[in-house]
Amino acid sequence: MTNRVAFFVTCIVDTIFPHIGEAAFEILERQGVKLEFPEAQTCCGQPAFNSGFTREAREVAEHFLDVFAGYDAIVTPSGSCAAMAHHYYPELFRGHRRFEEAKRIAARTYELTQYLVDVLGVTDVGASLPRPTRAAIHDACHGYRGLGIARQPRALLSNVKNLTLVEMPGHDQCCGFGGLFAIKMSAISGAMLQDKLNAINGVDCDVVITGDASCMMHINGGLSRAGSPRRVVHVAEVLTGRV
Repeated sequence: MTNRVAFFVTCIVDTIFPHIGEAAFEILERQGVKLEFPEAQTCCGQPAFNSGFTREAREVAEHFLDVFAGYDAIVTPSGSCAAMAHHYYPELFRGHRRFEEAKRIAARTYELTQYLVDVLGVTDVGASLPRPTRAAIHDACHGYRGLGIARQPRALLSNVKNLTLVEMPGHDQCCGFGGLFAIKMSAISGAMLQDKLNAINGVDCDVVITGDASCMMHINGGLSRAGSPRRVVHVAEVLTGRV
């Protein structure tokens, strides 16, 4: 196990879904990880980066480098933010004096299930749900395509008592959120969301599980407006039995 491990809560979890951060923190501590929470942390810089504001994104990312310097691992309950640091920090700092530092931080940043399975070698966190539950999985884009996260959450969820996993057609199809994409391309985003809602409605499940709070928020908005009783929950919630 690594020595110093930091928890990166992310903007959306911190401001909208703090219970997800609490659940993720609890899971890691149960595995014996002595987590630290640097209070100076802010954003990873992804919104600015995706909007083409490279200088502004680098300023935010430099703060990230400062805050998380010296840690052996940085763990976050978001494949999106983990992918930003892992893949795009080296690009963002290419030719910059902090390029090597950015590469080191990138290599040490992990999404929650990725860290549990691939680093700690844990596939059973001892989770149990209060009632028999059938769940489908939505593989969020950045985690799935950017970090190859698919087997890790399935390995963990397959060991949750009272949980039965069912595969959903189009499980790897984007929900249409994409941050600012949902604002700039709202019509396309809405059509993609409808495809995801159709997939959810077509599978026999009680809930849908995902690893990104942004996807969870977007899909749940669509389900709520459609009057559907189904909801999307974060994998950390399931791994603490809070479903």
